[in-house]
Amino acid sequence: MENINNVTEFILLGLSHNRKIKNFCFLLFLFCYIAIWMGNLLIIISIICSQLRDQPMYFFLNYLALSDLCYTSTVTPKLVSDLLKERNTISYNNCMAQLFTMHFFGGIEIFLLTVMAYDRYVAICMPLHYTIIMNLRKCNALMFVCCVGAFLHSFVQTFLTITLPFCGPNEIDHYFCDVYPLLKLACTDTHIIGTLVIANTGMVVFVTFVVLMLSYVLILYTIRVYPPKSRSKALSTCSSHITVVVLFFVPALLIYIRPAATFPEDKVFALFYTIIAPMFNPLIYTLRNTEMKNALIKVWCQNPLFIRKPLI
Repeated sequence: MENINNVTEFILLGLSHNRKIKNFCFLLFLFCYIAIWMGNLLIIISIICSQLRDQPMYFFLNYLALSDLCYTSTVTPKLVSDLLKERNTISYNNCMAQLFTMHFFGGIEIFLLTVMAYDRYVAICMPLHYTIIMNLRKCNALMFVCCVGAFLHSFVQTFLTITLPFCGPNEIDHYFCDVYPLLKLACTDTHIIGTLVIANTGMVVFVTFVVLMLSYVLILYTIRVYPPKSRSKALSTCSSHITVVVLFFVPALLIYIRPAATFPEDKVFALFYTIIAPMFNPLIYTLRNTEMKNALIKVWCQNPLFIRKPLI
């Protein structure tokens, strides 16, 4: 079948058509986006300007904060601006670009959370070999693998979507371009491509989630013989990461692990991993991490640049 594409732009139906709800959502998500930038920049600057940058855990946390900023910026600015408009459109090219960048930075985050779980596993289960295994060269290599894996995932996802013919309806019942709503608009049988999309996205999310859970099962099994104080310290370093994993992965699993279909609830689930998780990540890692809190105090409260000098 010839790939015919008569659609030059898509209409995004957004979260609601009610003007009062849209105004409320505009203020809410504008606040969330500002909070995401402030929180994640706070973590990035605090790690770079402290000795934490030499520790693998914070090396990866630094990149996680950066990927959060990039990931949410592919969706949130347009969502916020569209809430002020009556008719929300996005060109075909911009739609495909948003699809690629969103899955690329989302893929980096998924693989990075898995690498961070591996880092905690090595630190707790093999403490004597930790500095040898998780050296700077290994950390850079793991980060490179995360980027390559995310690029391959995003490329396949976007390629499968670009091959679809769009020749009629152009209303996307979502607030951004994603593959499942686009499959619904294609004027061809999408069963095979839908299966490939599930294999690409759904299995990536599911397999990495299983690996994450297995790593923490092994950690819990290892620390069962630790003294109470050591066990509490080990659990405190992992609890923040587990919270972030659940907040990001559970909504993603609910959307991408099922057959290719769209439901009104998808927009609510998507808010968790596009806005809510990136906003709460800095708070979770800061409040439950003593080293991070000490770094924040040292960088922002004890730094001569930020201490007001008395007037003479």
